[in-house]
Amino acid sequence: MSLANGRAYLAIPGPSVMPDRVLAAMHRAAPNIYEGDLHRMVEGLWPDLKAVACTRQNVAIYIANGHGAWEAANANLFSRGDRALVLACGRFGIGWAESARAMGVSAEVLDFGKSSPVDLSRVEAALKADRAHELKAVLLTHVDTSSSIRTDVAAVRQLLDTLGHPALLAVDCIASLGCDEYRMDDWGVDLTVAASQKGLMTPPGLGFVWFSDRAKERCRDSDLRTPYWDWTPRAGAREFYQNFNGTAPTHHLFGLREALSMIAEEGLEQVWARHDALARAVWAAFDAWGAGNSEIGLNVADPAFRGRSVTAARLGAPHASRLREWTEHRGGVTLGIGLGMALPSEPAYHGFLRVAHMGHVNAHMTLGALAVMEAGMVALGIPHGPGALAAAAGVIGKAASPLASAY
Repeated sequence: MSLANGRAYLAIPGPSVMPDRVLAAMHRAAPNIYEGDLHRMVEGLWPDLKAVACTRQNVAIYIANGHGAWEAANANLFSRGDRALVLACGRFGIGWAESARAMGVSAEVLDFGKSSPVDLSRVEAALKADRAHELKAVLLTHVDTSSSIRTDVAAVRQLLDTLGHPALLAVDCIASLGCDEYRMDDWGVDLTVAASQKGLMTPPGLGFVWFSDRAKERCRDSDLRTPYWDWTPRAGAREFYQNFNGTAPTHHLFGLREALSMIAEEGLEQVWARHDALARAVWAAFDAWGAGNSEIGLNVADPAFRGRSVTAARLGAPHASRLREWTEHRGGVTLGIGLGMALPSEPAYHGFLRVAHMGHVNAHMTLGALAVMEAGMVALGIPHGPGALAAAAGVIGKAASPLASAY
């Protein structure tokens, strides 16, 4: 018997759950794109977009997904033949390098594997080896969506500064913005890319590039820039259409406006704290399920290097695929595939999954997803340790206690 009828919960790492307020804001007739309310609404987006990335500098919006945001970043950062150092902790670090290479950039990858954080000693060696300072930029993912590894961005900036290396620091925040603590200006980041469909709670289709004044000046003559990707008119538009190089993505913008208002109403630091508590609840459940069972465990051993928006885990093949199918079709909860951990043609592929807790997610949604997962383990006879739900509830209860400290 299926118990999936009712409102389904999409616990995949993007597209994330869209709030009713966002959906309602988008459910409207097409606006006048030449003057009036749309222009006034968009004018108010810029300070709020800067606030969510904790920057006072520049931001450009693109009609694109995250891959488009990568291309926008590459086109403005680089000229053909420029060198970049890419710090990869999962499939999306590799993906950004592939995107840059396809555009003519010489992207050197330091691959730290699928479960390990950035090793700063290896980064230091690579930067020291660049005696002529030919590396134009260091690219990294703040949280890699596939592995859920979180990189210490501030530590990479400190290393660059200590070595006196002039490379720009570019960060992919597609999986982390509006979920994990991120402070672009305080951490010395020169470029940030993100997209609408994760922590910003808006349908896929908007890509964002925040860039420092330093990056703007250093990249003024980049020859990969084309009229569509050029950030100059977008970030300093004299006419409304220049913000989008043509017709505005009107209904996405209405949704984004509502999402940014929701973040501001909750408070960005409270948003970070909520994601932290929900992530720790998921980790506590997996720790309990995996007690005495090496088949079950989290992909990232050290909590300091785990993203707060998504958790990558293993259950042992074929149990992860069996559980994902059961939770979706019998319990109404869709879990994420184990992206990049193994090829779909390999048996090991069926041993990995991801649980998202990003964006418009609260305690009962996360606890409910964990309960459905445990029900599935029981139904399918998947061996697991006891006490997972109590452990997760304990984390939530402590975090939501009136005595809990601020973030």
